Amino acid sequence: MDKISEENGSGVGVLDKAAVVLGALEAGPATLAQLVQSTGLARPTAHRLAVALEYHHLVSRDMQGRFILGPRLGELAAAAGEDRLLAAAGPVLAALRDHTSESAQLYRRQGDHRICVAAAERPIGLRDSVPLGAALTMKAGSAAQILLAWEEPDRLHRGLLGARFTATQLSAVRRRGWAQSIGEREPGVGSVSAPVRGPNGRVVAALSISGPIERITRQPGRLHAASVMSSANHLTELLRRAGA
Repeated sequence: MDKISEENGSGVGVLDKAAVVLGALEAGPATLAQLVQSTGLARPTAHRLAVALEYHHLVSRDMQGRFILGPRLGELAAAAGEDRLLAAAGPVLAALRDHTSESAQLYRRQGDHRICVAAAERPIGLRDSVPLGAALTMKAGSAAQILLAWEEPDRLHRGLLGARFTATQLSAVRRRGWAQSIGEREPGVGSVSAPVRGPNGRVVAALSISGPIERITRQPGRLHAASVMSSANHLTELLRRAGA
């Protein structure tokens, strides 16, 4: 049972207790009773801290109402690895663009949007240009599918509200490891995306290629899924080696 003393505390009691709650949830979902037992905190204190942390999205709840680590922790951890991700992404995006002859992008989730954090544009001809920093919807597009497919069930179900893809499609995405879209985000544009994972195995970004349907076809996955997955796996390995 974790307890806080002057020897192992920071001197800021409420932060120490909040850290104990988060540390307990690292082991997995917990009811309030289990949280009390694992932290050694009084029941009212444990409940008050867990609810306060939930307000700030540092703690969430699963389908059974148990406390779990919240999505904000993942966002903060992702931000901490941003520089290493972007440094590794440039050459990978360029190689993917050159291999597929389509524009390549890297997306990170930020709240209800996905942000283009890196890109390698097709130099000539008709192309799908996504500006760096562009905030695109999480309700359409293959990258949105990737960034939502491996989320916690509660967040996944909320993300599907109003989406142009379904839970069945996301299940298929998880099974095969890639996603495709045809005219979901923008008429006449198709795309293929695959997940980039951090050292802990969590999806931290979506690696994509996109282009006009006339060239990328209405089955872009058949043409490009293997290449996009290979590039995403390579970027994942680079992050693992860097310890991002």
